[in-house]
Amino acid sequence: MLKAIGLDSMDQLFSDIPEDLKLHRELDLPAPMSEMELRDLMMGYVLQNDEGGLLFRGAGAYHHYIPSVVPQLAARSEFYTAYTPYQAEMSQGMLQSIFEWQTVICNLTGMEASNASVYDGATAAAESLLMMRDAKRKNKVLYSAALNPGVIATMKTYAHCYGIELCEIPAGSDGLTDMAALAENLEGAAGFIAAQPNYYGCIENMDAIAECVHGAKALLTAYVNPITLGLVKRPGDYGADIAIGDAQPLGLPMNFGGPYAGFMAAGGKLIRSLPGRIVGETYDAEGGRAYVLTLQAREQHIRREKASSNICSNQMLCAIMSTIYACTMGPAGMREVAEQNVAKAHYLAEELAKVPGMKLRYNAPFFNEFVVDTELPAEQINEALKELGIVGGYILEDGGMLWCATEMNSKEDIDFLIDMLKNIVEGGEEE
Repeated sequence: MLKAIGLDSMDQLFSDIPEDLKLHRELDLPAPMSEMELRDLMMGYVLQNDEGGLLFRGAGAYHHYIPSVVPQLAARSEFYTAYTPYQAEMSQGMLQSIFEWQTVICNLTGMEASNASVYDGATAAAESLLMMRDAKRKNKVLYSAALNPGVIATMKTYAHCYGIELCEIPAGSDGLTDMAALAENLEGAAGFIAAQPNYYGCIENMDAIAECVHGAKALLTAYVNPITLGLVKRPGDYGADIAIGDAQPLGLPMNFGGPYAGFMAAGGKLIRSLPGRIVGETYDAEGGRAYVLTLQAREQHIRREKASSNICSNQMLCAIMSTIYACTMGPAGMREVAEQNVAKAHYLAEELAKVPGMKLRYNAPFFNEFVVDTELPAEQINEALKELGIVGGYILEDGGMLWCATEMNSKEDIDFLIDMLKNIVEGGEEE
């Protein structure tokens, strides 16, 4: 093979790689193993995994119940290769699954069109920067400081590479986006990205935000938790121009942080700016139902330097799981899950507020997450809970704790947590 391409060695093949990045030694690999030895080795790794016990943490990845039908159907061999469906006549199954995904996302968000899934919610947020910039022909984009920090970091990476000016709008003392700061900075901006609910779990007044943003002739992108849409207003209902988010809460296990699937939806002229591809339904020559790639930018495949986006994968195996979940739950099921999240989180918040030295930081309405300030150091609290098999709240940079409850947390679980916390606090005070 080397001879066929005019090379003498493997080193020549990789000559473009800088020398300081090369290992310059043989790989330190174990000797070959038999199948039985390999199975024993892998089982040893499995047994080292500590899934923890009770989980009271979210911050972007959430522990929800996944009906058994979701992994069962997603495990069918037809879904193993979610490759780009270039040849429609050979890809009807994959094209239909993308079409069903788009339909689910449109129904959840109240938007007109959705694309094939992007990598995750953070990527969807970053891609929305390009959509707003191109639509308004302005390089300035505002975002709420109450977005997930990981999402903000990804947006900053895109902005740096594309020459986009990002302007952060702070959150007020109530945990919500500062409306005065938003209004002051909208001049010359292409749009604004807000989270609903935000990173602190607070429910934003998206109607007021939409009115403010649209009053300045800018676009509004709503980063939403899809589980909440069974209970709170959909982006399309308060006039968002773009709806984005991470599909992880819809039937995807936490998977140590991924893989997940992002979603994007839009309306009006922005539909043609959605990255990736859009699958449409049509009819074949015999009148049968058929699916085709309706909108996709050819530049993404050929003239990539001219493309407005280089998103080309579709994360379809993850998206299929989310589609199956949403269709299994239905509107009533989605609403029940959302109501349980609200009820469990509010019970947890009420009980935590009764623990000495613990206080809720914000009074704003919240969904399934909220911030608690503690007199005892948060690290000390979490270390003590870990010894009891409990994963406590996520520790914020300022020392606050972001607690979360979903339908997976029973009243008995919460009561046990509270009892343990009281013991921990009492022990800390004695020290």
